[in-house]
Amino acid sequence: MAESTTDTSGDDRDYRVLISCPLILDDIDKYQSQLNENGISYTIADVDQQLDEHELLETLPAYDGILAGDDELSAEVIESCPRLKVISKWGIGTDNIDFDAAERHGVEVYNTPGAFTDEVADIVIGYAILLTRQLHQIDNAVRQGKWFCPRGTSLQGKRFGVVGVGNIGSTVARRAAAHGMKVIGNDVQPLPDDLVEDIGIEPVDRSTLFEEADIVSLNCALVDGTRNLVSHDELAALGSDGYLINTARGELIDQDALISALESGTIAGAGLDVFQREPLPADSPLTELDNVVLGTHNAQNTHEAVASVNERAVRNLVEGLST
Repeated sequence: MAESTTDTSGDDRDYRVLISCPLILDDIDKYQSQLNENGISYTIADVDQQLDEHELLETLPAYDGILAGDDELSAEVIESCPRLKVISKWGIGTDNIDFDAAERHGVEVYNTPGAFTDEVADIVIGYAILLTRQLHQIDNAVRQGKWFCPRGTSLQGKRFGVVGVGNIGSTVARRAAAHGMKVIGNDVQPLPDDLVEDIGIEPVDRSTLFEEADIVSLNCALVDGTRNLVSHDELAALGSDGYLINTARGELIDQDALISALESGTIAGAGLDVFQREPLPADSPLTELDNVVLGTHNAQNTHEAVASVNERAVRNLVEGLST
């Protein structure tokens, strides 16, 4: 793996850190003084979306810490890094990190909970509007000199299903209700009392949610019990008038089943910001379908949110190495 080394150190620094999260790379030099003052030098990884296990095994053993994105921090990686003291995860999801291995080897793991709540919720509703009004297809047609005027679907009065009613899911639910939709939710925990009181969200089991909802948004964590949560049965239950939106983790969906459902018209469409493999391969069948809106795992990416999480991730790194 190629690296771009920022020489902030000399030999007098106490700690070496690898910076591999793409969203902080443009701004990492802003934190050079803060890092240097705490005895930390850093190396910027040559990374597109995330580092895989092989790349980390080649590189990470030389470092005391990593400010990571969705890098594949497996048990083998962690066990091969005797110097590693801190994993500072940029963002919320930590399914890419083997916590058991980290605990066994005394590696502290930090993330930035509560980040991106509003930003991701905005994108979910954006996808819902794009899909139901076919705005992406209209835009493409006009660019080709065509005057495409499809008849869309109103959001008012529709049933909106939220799978995973945590911080982000609750905010998605409130935005859906504000658009006049009846919201139903599914979570392993009881739905928040204030959400039930404020918008009348109805708790349902997962099967009922897919059967009744016109639009389903996935906002749950990726764990063993949610991997391939959406497959042929769920898509069939959602039906030919239903839409699926995923801004959480690509592995929540059986992607082959989704492609088949989109191609056959089993569901009306999908908005996908995340995929099983990222970046999405250019030859993926998804790129040939006009009833899907494709993102780049970018729902969280606003100036305000990134600046806040940058500061928190660097602070976590510093505090972790200082303890």
